[in-house]
Amino acid sequence: MKKITLIGAALLGLLSAPVFAEEHADAALEHTNMAIQYGKAEHNPILVTHAKEALTHAKVAVELATGESKTHLEAAVKSLETAIDHGKMKGKEHVKLAVKAAEAASAHIKAANQ
Repeated sequence: MKKITLIGAALLGLLSAPVFAEEHADAALEHTNMAIQYGKAEHNPILVTHAKEALTHAKVAVELATGESKTHLEAAVKSLETAIDHGKMKGKEHVKLAVKAAEAASAHIKAANQ
């Protein structure tokens, strides 16, 4: 009986991992889109706040994802890190670069969810 329970729990865990990855990817996408919105309005501190939250979710999604989805999520993480770095800097050019990086992250997250 214990073996059956253990096998069942293991299968459930394996089957639910993609669902949890998708949930985190969805949250990352939501925060990334907010970062883009605030970046376009030149509100750097709020862009950075949302990009950091998106990064947190994207990193969890990377750990749970597999295959091509994982590759896209890893690229999204790098883009979000770039968005955060530029969002912390002063100047309109850095805001534009932060938004561009966040838009790239958004595209990768969307690709990962397909």
